[in-house]
Amino acid sequence: MKNDKSLKQKLSKKIGSAIKYYRIKNNISQETLAFNTRVDRTYISALEQGVKCGSLYCLYVISKQLNIELKDLVDFKI
Repeated sequence: MKNDKSLKQKLSKKIGSAIKYYRIKNNISQETLAFNTRVDRTYISALEQGVKCGSLYCLYVISKQLNIELKDLVDFKI
């Protein structure tokens, strides 16, 4: 698939923005989210910035900590 890197970057940024949006909406700090999902705070930061693209399992665990459905993190158009 052409432009895989560009598509991956777009997906990562959209998912990261959704994580940040719901985290702030639920008044949860990066530190708390990281602790509850058993990852490092810098990983949460990298996800929110779109630098990293989390695994499906990781995104599922994050969605449960944010009290949302997994689809809420990935339901968007590119």
